[in-house]
Amino acid sequence: MARNKYDVDEVLEDRFDINQLKRLGSYIAPYKKQMIWVILIMMSSSALVMLIPKFLQEIMDKSIPAKDMRSILIYSGLTLIIAIYSAISLRIKIKITNEIGQNIIHKLRYDIFEHLQELPFSYYDNRPHGKIQVRVVNYVNSLSDLLSNGIINTITDLCNLVFIIIFMLLANVRLTLVCMCGLPVLIAVVVFIKKRQRSAWQIQSNKQSNLNAYIAESINGIRVTQSFTREERNTDIFNNLSDSYRSAWMRAVKFNFLMGPSVDTISVITTCFIYVLGINWMLGGDAGVTIGTLVLFTAYISRFWTPVNTLASFYNSLLTAISYLERIFETIDEEVAVKDAPDASDMPEITGKVEFRDVCFSYDEGHSILNKINFTAMPGETFAIVGPTGAGKTTIVNLISRFYNVNSGQILIDDTDISKVTIHSLRTQMGIMMQDSFIFSGTIMDNIRYGNMDATDDEVIRAAKTVCAHDFIMEMENGYQTQVNERGSRLSAGQRQLISFARALLANPKILILDEATSSIDTETERMLQKGLNELLKGRTSFIIAHRLSTIKNADCIMYVENGDIVERGTHEELLALKGQYYRLYMSQFDFLKK
Repeated sequence: MARNKYDVDEVLEDRFDINQLKRLGSYIAPYKKQMIWVILIMMSSSALVMLIPKFLQEIMDKSIPAKDMRSILIYSGLTLIIAIYSAISLRIKIKITNEIGQNIIHKLRYDIFEHLQELPFSYYDNRPHGKIQVRVVNYVNSLSDLLSNGIINTITDLCNLVFIIIFMLLANVRLTLVCMCGLPVLIAVVVFIKKRQRSAWQIQSNKQSNLNAYIAESINGIRVTQSFTREERNTDIFNNLSDSYRSAWMRAVKFNFLMGPSVDTISVITTCFIYVLGINWMLGGDAGVTIGTLVLFTAYISRFWTPVNTLASFYNSLLTAISYLERIFETIDEEVAVKDAPDASDMPEITGKVEFRDVCFSYDEGHSILNKINFTAMPGETFAIVGPTGAGKTTIVNLISRFYNVNSGQILIDDTDISKVTIHSLRTQMGIMMQDSFIFSGTIMDNIRYGNMDATDDEVIRAAKTVCAHDFIMEMENGYQTQVNERGSRLSAGQRQLISFARALLANPKILILDEATSSIDTETERMLQKGLNELLKGRTSFIIAHRLSTIKNADCIMYVENGDIVERGTHEELLALKGQYYRLYMSQFDFLKK
């Protein structure tokens, strides 16, 4: 059985790409001043906290033997002041770092979403939408902790480590070296798990992407699933994908959890060595080792390994983040195949002449869809395009809107090559209704106004009346303010098409494109709609794709497209007189209706 797109893992990068982190740095750079401010505060707090074990040493070695209560109170007061300063510093750090982290997350998510708005149809044709969604939401969210706390914690902990080592060396060099003897062991552990951990998190992100893609597809296709009683089979597929995700997650976190216990174990072992060697040296008469010194080193050891543990956790987070960053930046770097030329100018106000000159097009290399298409539609003319499924009808109208780039040839509007003008200035002068009558969550008024955000309520209602949508809208509980769900699930297919039709008409386009605009409308409504259409099409260049030939009889030109070629063209009467492909198609529908 062929594998589905949602069950295909994405290609993994083989090496750790430091450029991903450099690029992330460009998002962090605007907050450099705030981060330096926080780092200075935390460093000052850390330096002061390092004095507390020194206070304990002084109390143990001098104040208690001398019964000096005054010095004990002074040290206790200083410790309290440092604790309060440390708490205030921590609060400032948490507030500022979370603001910085969320701002960076917002900018990342904005950039990836903005880029998705510009990517051509071909990008979405080749990818499950769930795999795209997981990058915008889950992957970006996964960077939150790294950006909010990880970076600043790492810098401050590195400074803490320097402070601790300096204080330890000043107290006793030999005990410091004993404490640090565990570092080579930790480095060996890091080297061991590095590559395995990164690979494990890349695989986990793939499995998460696969699972998310299948969930999105299943929700969108739930009606088909239940119609064909595929619930059990779909549950099995979901279970397999979920189990793969669970296994990948467990393997990834296994490597994560190796680091913490490794640090803790090394810390305990070095602490034991400190006690054994320290007490042995103290009993041997070493004047440099006292009870206060051992207390000081016990405190410093825990502080020494805490930043080491934090740095190890940051390293874990970094490896995880790299696998997500690869996917995020991969999406942002996806080439915008259909974009404005460097010297593109705004499209002048369109009058409506559309010309195809030897236009060739293919979605995939080696599989031609259109072969040297030539035709000219004059302003105000209505062109109908008919033919068998897969002949290239929708492709022709998609090329007029420049949703794809032609392989060769030219498409001109008012004698201007559309590849030389800005996409925005071109499409804003067009009204387009696709085969998929997509309805957004919101009110019916909002959905119609989507075609022209500056339109008044009266203009929206007028457009709805023109396409015969007004009556059924007014029968709903709140009329035009009725809330509809995403994809218009509470509306019939015909109602969704009428609302989409009104949306296209409200744009008051110079060029109107209707792709199967009446396919889900009943015959009676179609007759009413045809009256409004006849008025609407006046003065506009229109391209209509229709399987119901009754809706295109009055077209100025009907083109019969087959295998990427225009095999017949002419008016309805002219094509019937030819008794060719169009004639046979028309007669087959006529005979069907008679039955």
